[in-house]
Amino acid sequence: MPKKIVKAFAPGAISSIFEIFNTNPDGTAITDLQYMGARGGGFGLKLGVHTKVILEDASENSVQVTINNQSATEAKVTKNVTQTLLNKVAKKYAVSVEHQIDVPISMGFGTSAGGALTTGLALREALNLPLTYNQVGEIAHLAEIYLQTGLGTVSSLTDGGGLILVTEPGSPGVCKIDRIPINPDYVIVAGFYNKKISKTLLSSAEHKLAINRCGKQAMTKILEDPCLETFLLNCWTFAQKAGFASNRVRELVDLAVRAGAIGATQNMIGEAVHAVVLKENVSSVVEAFKQVLPEKQVLVCKIDFQGARLIGNKEETI
Repeated sequence: MPKKIVKAFAPGAISSIFEIFNTNPDGTAITDLQYMGARGGGFGLKLGVHTKVILEDASENSVQVTINNQSATEAKVTKNVTQTLLNKVAKKYAVSVEHQIDVPISMGFGTSAGGALTTGLALREALNLPLTYNQVGEIAHLAEIYLQTGLGTVSSLTDGGGLILVTEPGSPGVCKIDRIPINPDYVIVAGFYNKKISKTLLSSAEHKLAINRCGKQAMTKILEDPCLETFLLNCWTFAQKAGFASNRVRELVDLAVRAGAIGATQNMIGEAVHAVVLKENVSSVVEAFKQVLPEKQVLVCKIDFQGARLIGNKEETI
């Protein structure tokens, strides 16, 4: 019986700024989830989510998911994407999805979106489904929106990399993506605490209005002067005005800038900071972060300019 193994990779996706789009201009709820999402922007990272999908013939469909070699009984987004694709074929399969994640989870590094999209890309290949890249991306986007694990990160992963701007919300193929060209030699230095920020605050109507007001103001200024420095400055203003920035986050941003970073701002949403740094200043920013963080909570990474993609496949015989 043949066993198919397909691998995919999604960059870590740091969101630096966002506006929530889940209602129409008249205030009514958006019912077509492909039009729901976020405007915003952020960075793709060379570190991210590595996914291996193993497909075997079976009498009934089954799905097993591991994350960093540990059984993930929840993994609801990965399972949703897998089941959606399995429903498109008549045959039954046992599917094993193995995620290896080399960025922090639930700290604003886009791991849920990365897991959803890489699962979709790898399983689409394994099942030989007639789906385009954007169609797979839409399935991953809908899973994130439906299960409330993300707003628009999938779209940012489907269209190249670098410093990404999502200028219109929605699923891949519906949204509009642009970029601010940046030097590929820049390095991201991130520092993070182990405290998760509850996403329930996004469900507050009052807070949503504040987030969107601040986000719109910041995005307008970014698009008026689209350069790296303007982006980072306005994202940090957004983080503070929208009420996300804790005292610990403020301290990390201050440390990074004083150590020579071009700029720094908060991950959306996590108690974490990402600084953009020239190569020659990386060690000084790292040392600054280590004044208040253990070494394992400081991440150094180059920027990815490709987006999510397949990284190889092979077919074995058992």
